[in-house]
Amino acid sequence: MNPAVYSQIQRGTLLIATPELEVGFFFRGVILVCEHNSNGSFGLLINKPLELDLPEEILSMEQLANPRIGIRAGGPIQTNQMMLLHTSSNIEHQTLKVCEGVYLGGDLQFLQETLLDKEGPYVHLCFGYAGWGGSQLEREFLDGHWFLHPGNANHIFHTPPEKLWQTLLREMGGKYASLSMIPEDLSLN
Repeated sequence: MNPAVYSQIQRGTLLIATPELEVGFFFRGVILVCEHNSNGSFGLLINKPLELDLPEEILSMEQLANPRIGIRAGGPIQTNQMMLLHTSSNIEHQTLKVCEGVYLGGDLQFLQETLLDKEGPYVHLCFGYAGWGGSQLEREFLDGHWFLHPGNANHIFHTPPEKLWQTLLREMGGKYASLSMIPEDLSLN
């Protein structure tokens, strides 16, 4: 895929941090844009796993039956807020379709039923989100902070999070594939 052809930011776009974002929360980050309009944008960082214990009323690890549950640092804003990103189209009245096969939303009952279902959908519990004011994300893109790639359920739920950044750049080919091979820490010689 030629990234120059895919240059429109919209719901379902994956923002891939350029190597210029060398430190901080978005270092080698991949963000799924969940909403984008003239008032602003918000998305979820999908490749930064979190290790944390959830309150017993939400999830008892002994009862967890669904092997398709992941916990992610969704972004630096409102990190105490949990959003559900999943593959279930069964609760359309509670969700926003972000891209094909990927939905945002759901209530506590949906979450608890999903966690207990051995054949349940893929779910990322995302804590926090990334947000931009009107035109801010476009400016960051034009300033060279983000590459764009169309989002899909396969990348979001099936590519290991620690490999997602490199995988997307390799798929883009050319100079982007070369960028995927840059070591994380350039000071190690």
